Amino acid sequence: MENKLFRLKNQIKHYEWGSRQVLPQFLNIENSKGEPCAEMWMGTHKLSPSQTEVEGRLVNLTELSGELPFLFKLLAVEKPLSIQAHPNKAQAEKGFKREESLGLSIKNPTRNYKDTNHKPEILCALSPFTIMAGFMEPDRIGVSLEELLLTAPPLKEIISPLLRALSSDSLSSFYRILSGLSRIEREYLSTFIREKGVVQEGVITQSQWNLMKDFASQYPGDPAILSPLFLNIFTLQPGQAVYIPSGVLHAYLSGFGVELMASSDNVLRGGLTPKHVDTGELMNILHFVPFIPQIITPPSSTNWFCYNTPCSDFLLSKMQAEGEEKAFGGKGPAICIITEGELRAGNEIFKKGESFYLPQTDSAYMFNGNYFLYAASSEG
Repeated sequence: MENKLFRLKNQIKHYEWGSRQVLPQFLNIENSKGEPCAEMWMGTHKLSPSQTEVEGRLVNLTELSGELPFLFKLLAVEKPLSIQAHPNKAQAEKGFKREESLGLSIKNPTRNYKDTNHKPEILCALSPFTIMAGFMEPDRIGVSLEELLLTAPPLKEIISPLLRALSSDSLSSFYRILSGLSRIEREYLSTFIREKGVVQEGVITQSQWNLMKDFASQYPGDPAILSPLFLNIFTLQPGQAVYIPSGVLHAYLSGFGVELMASSDNVLRGGLTPKHVDTGELMNILHFVPFIPQIITPPSSTNWFCYNTPCSDFLLSKMQAEGEEKAFGGKGPAICIITEGELRAGNEIFKKGESFYLPQTDSAYMFNGNYFLYAASSEG
């Protein structure tokens, strides 16, 4: 008996940081309203479940698959996302229970915990994708702040307490002091950086200066404009991926990619956003240790590759073919999205931007065509 694939209808999220062109062009759809198209969700998360046709009926994917442990997304980032981190499982369960007891609606903008799940994630670039993630070493942060102070002696009252915290290797004290700057100190800091003229590249690179100036213009009065001096900055090339564990401070700055995570929408924000920021709760879940995310680069010669991570909730894989028939590398359940070309399976044809669900099976799914796809599964 032939294995059946189920074509998916997915929901697009119109967050203000999204691109008006990238996702619509990739999906070959109209954007007549000119809305920013930030994310497309694929999965069974209750806030935006995918749909598929079963016996002539359009139903939520959950009816066919049950609750999947992962959430698969397309991300089109035109403006930087907020600086954020995600809780582990125990923190999510505790936080959700607390906010439920307070009677906060899931739609309440001050709500931190939308569900009881953790949210580690992996991001794989479809275009060059720039990310800030993980605290730098305290001494490296300190050297940059000392250079900033030399450039701007009037900032001494703001910078000196931060340097003292770093000299004792306390990233938590550093972040608490930075987040606790007074309104006047925040405004003075952002005004200085925004209006600073041509700067000579030193320890602080020109790209770091440019990011700080951009942040200061978009979010005046936000101390997180200094984040390029304390978070690692790197750019993924297409096909490269990075895993972000729970508790790691990060922000996606620009690019287009696929993102796979545990099925959760729990976000604790620390700045660079008009949305709710809860610094106290964020500090409760952060890992205050230096952390450099490892970039995963697939071999160029392989047709099937798994981006292995420590999280058993999800597994991201890529598959490509050039006209020959190939067996799908996993057995499902899985969600696949075509990112290039055209795939044929049985009587179905899937083109770039189209996605489908594969139920678990004991026999292999056979695909034909010239295509490139990414697959999300829970085969940890």
